[in-house]
Amino acid sequence: MIILDEKVNDELAKCYGCKNKPCQNKCPLGNDVTSIIGLIKEEKYEEAFELLSQTTVLPSICSRVCPHMKQCQSSCTAAFKGEAVNVGIIESFLGDMALENDWKFSKISDELKDKKIAIIGGGPAGLTVAAFLARNGASVTIFEKHENLGGILMYGIPDFRLDNDILYKAISKILELGIEVKVNSELGKDVFIDDLKGSFDAIFLGFGANVSNKMRIPGEDLNGVFGGNELLEYGNHPLYDGKNVYVCGGGNVAMDSARTIKKMGANNVTVVYRRSEEEMPAEKKEIAEAKAEGIKFLFHTNLIEILGDNSVNNVRCIKTAYEGEKLKNVPGTEFDLDANYVVMSIGASANSNLLKSLGLELNDKGYIKVNDNYRTSDEKVFAAGDLIGEKSTVAWASRSGRNAAESIKKYLQEG
Repeated sequence: MIILDEKVNDELAKCYGCKNKPCQNKCPLGNDVTSIIGLIKEEKYEEAFELLSQTTVLPSICSRVCPHMKQCQSSCTAAFKGEAVNVGIIESFLGDMALENDWKFSKISDELKDKKIAIIGGGPAGLTVAAFLARNGASVTIFEKHENLGGILMYGIPDFRLDNDILYKAISKILELGIEVKVNSELGKDVFIDDLKGSFDAIFLGFGANVSNKMRIPGEDLNGVFGGNELLEYGNHPLYDGKNVYVCGGGNVAMDSARTIKKMGANNVTVVYRRSEEEMPAEKKEIAEAKAEGIKFLFHTNLIEILGDNSVNNVRCIKTAYEGEKLKNVPGTEFDLDANYVVMSIGASANSNLLKSLGLELNDKGYIKVNDNYRTSDEKVFAAGDLIGEKSTVAWASRSGRNAAESIKKYLQEG
């Protein structure tokens, strides 16, 4: 007999079992949360996992890192009468139970038997594509530039937010579908699309977009200015002991960067954000935890210059305010602060040089251009996730990957 944790029971009790399932409608993956909760209440745990795995293969991951309050929980009926069902707690309970009991992802069909697909990138989109194609009988090979699979899950989200042990187990569960993996295989260096086209029936590009955007302000090229995405991905941190660090941005990468740097011994870590706290795209719990860890915040503040000879010495900021609906810098409110390092966490883009080298058509924003079926200008090559400019959360990347897998399946069946 399985005895549920008190927290799980509390969340199950909140659910009204709505017939119109508003939480499912707001979930990027379309997870049938209401029916899953119903099955758990009936102690049909494996059936609940089977239903969940129809839409996702990363339940133990999404449950921990997705912004539930902005997605499924934002429309929970229980929230209008009290508090929303914490979907993350329920999903992690079920996902972890599947890992502990070695429940397998079920086979969907053998329709892609004898078909070979190459996946470039082992992040959430790539893993999802690989899993759903393998579940349909395809022979799948993932090419990953790093030593480990996971993409942003492994090289972008710190382990204090996502335990590496859980991530390893979740990825291993996917690989049990018979997926082959080739690590240390970087596109454009170790592996090339033209070569793969001769050996595979279809190619999926899902290597993400992890080049930190720049603010294009004076002093941004000084020593001591870093990109948050690169710091988290490669871990090439300077020594922070006794230093003052300013992190620009208001998303989860900014929070992850700030918290990581603070844990590594920085004296002062301050997040500079040009809008209000309420407008920050980061999850509320991440902001709260950052504050609890001693990280400071400057709201309605814009960084306009980084000062120093060869290295960062100061940062120059200015206050911001709204004029109507437009946010503007307020003249005469400039001020300088002592600084040693500055971290840019204001979004990320794909490697433009790499994208141009692929010979695929790009759209006017520099993303890989795809049609409604995720097919690029090369009919054999598909792409999804950050590379095509879709929303950059784990759940949306996974949804994009699942949709792409379905399109690849149709393409291979038609061919």
